[in-house]
Amino acid sequence: MDNIAGHKSGLSWVTNISVVVLVVLWLIPTVGLFVSSFRERDQISVSGWWQAPFSVELTYRTRGDGEVRPVDGGYVMEGNIFDTGEVRSSFEGGASTVSAFGDRGVAPAEYPAGTVAEIGDGETLQVNADGTYIYTSVEEPGNRGPRVYFEAETPPQFTLDNYRNVLTADGMDRAFINTLTVTIPATVIPILIAAFAAYALAWMDFPGRGLLIALVVGLLVVPLQLALVPMLNLHQRLGIGQSFLGIWLAHTGFGLPLAVYLLRNYMVGLPRDIIESAKVDGATDFQLFVKIILPLSFPALAAFAIFQFLWTWNDLLVAKVFLPSDDASKVMTVKIADDLLGSRGGDWGILATAAFVSIAVPLVVFFTMQRFLVRGLLAGSVK
Repeated sequence: MDNIAGHKSGLSWVTNISVVVLVVLWLIPTVGLFVSSFRERDQISVSGWWQAPFSVELTYRTRGDGEVRPVDGGYVMEGNIFDTGEVRSSFEGGASTVSAFGDRGVAPAEYPAGTVAEIGDGETLQVNADGTYIYTSVEEPGNRGPRVYFEAETPPQFTLDNYRNVLTADGMDRAFINTLTVTIPATVIPILIAAFAAYALAWMDFPGRGLLIALVVGLLVVPLQLALVPMLNLHQRLGIGQSFLGIWLAHTGFGLPLAVYLLRNYMVGLPRDIIESAKVDGATDFQLFVKIILPLSFPALAAFAIFQFLWTWNDLLVAKVFLPSDDASKVMTVKIADDLLGSRGGDWGILATAAFVSIAVPLVVFFTMQRFLVRGLLAGSVK
């Protein structure tokens, strides 16, 4: 009964579950990247993005700055460790609890909270769980209180500073414009060339057509890394060297095999009756291509445009090879890799923010044109 027309297969639920699982697997990293882009570096280092709404235990360093009063031949300083100038901003989001403290950087959690610790020269230090501390000394400490290290539960913190640092970084606006300058022509040029080639391979008879189709399929599996150095040498001999023209031609060469293959498969599946009727009416190949083939092939053109745009926008390797290394020519991927990550390799908040900013435009393009993607990818699969 499952094979009767009009009846759904009993395994349709397997397909639906598989699609949901794949969507979730792709969505989780994006959500994690988005959440991490609003977190501070220290909190990212000790907890995952799914723990962002909860407090985390961090280690801090500060200096006591409470009031000093003389007591029994000595001096006592009292205050709250959470209110000191160096760490006050980290605890503005809520109450915290000290779990341990110390007076040395090598052992920041040497003493449990509430312990009276002998820290040398007749000095003692006690830090309680609520953050209050008592420091005693035989000499007047003046304005310099004891150096204190402590571990404490820190409230969750979210900030826009990461986005301010990335978006206002020196030259980031120039890098964004350069990325558009590279991506748009590198998407349009291969489509224009591949559309003509795909039409010829699909609807024109000439010697060697089958060999050319086999060559296009073979080029799909050639890694682009094999062609980087030979192509750069060719550009040097032609006089275009490392330039925007050079990277346009490089992306065009690397994207043409997929473009020709995708468009040719789609054009072959177009109704033959329409093509033959147009030829009977006297339409030339160019008129047939422009007025019939191109409008009917829009889904395949859009599908390749999505792939090419995403690849060129997120490309780092080709940009490093075919563009000059000066700041005026850097695209966003190079700017992030060389300047932001080069100087802030351990700043995970900056890394997450820069990555999310760089994928914002591709996400808009993908969701805008996604309805054409499946139609284009299925081109020629059903006759």
